[in-house]
Amino acid sequence: MRNLKLSSLFFVLIISSSCIYSTASKDNAEVIKVDTEQDLSKYSKAYFASGCFWCVEAIFESVEGVKEVISGYAGGLTKNPTYEQIGTGRTGHAESVEIYYDPDIVSFATLVRVFFGSHDPTTLNRQGPDRGTQYRSVAFYTNEKEKRIIENYMKKLTDEKIFSKPITTQILELEKFYNAEPYHQDYEKRNPNNPYVRNVSIPRLKRFQKLYPELLKKGIH
Repeated sequence: MRNLKLSSLFFVLIISSSCIYSTASKDNAEVIKVDTEQDLSKYSKAYFASGCFWCVEAIFESVEGVKEVISGYAGGLTKNPTYEQIGTGRTGHAESVEIYYDPDIVSFATLVRVFFGSHDPTTLNRQGPDRGTQYRSVAFYTNEKEKRIIENYMKKLTDEKIFSKPITTQILELEKFYNAEPYHQDYEKRNPNNPYVRNVSIPRLKRFQKLYPELLKKGIH
């Protein structure tokens, strides 16, 4: 009986620290409003996937020059995918973010640096406790210049042996980005006491901020 209780507790800890099991309810989604009125037309856009998008969104939003970050889905073939469909790993999409940034303040090359510096690009189809192709590492490009920047930085990381294992990050041309459901937007900020956010997202954000203080917005420590 004791072993059964321990096993049950372990299972609860595992699922509470997994992105797919920590989502808000659909009932909550109906009352959450996302600001869609702001004019983002003057900003450039970049797209990355590196695990649970709650974590990735919060990391890029802490970077100076980044105006807005939207959580969503990219890299697959299924049209208008839902979070439930993404969770099966069968849509081909990865949990991704769309970043609106001011290139006069932060360059695409710096965003690539943030991307590789804020996750482990050597874990195939996995990031932290989250497993599956939907959590794979992907650097998307929208033109040849962005592709070269990504390729050159990956080569630099490999040549300098920054990681002890081979980088598994995919470099893909962005075909289509789908916004995730409203309740996923700013999830970490709005749900600081969520078990996954508290045990995975916030520590990951703090690790990044400690490593790259020069890239952070003023007032962030």
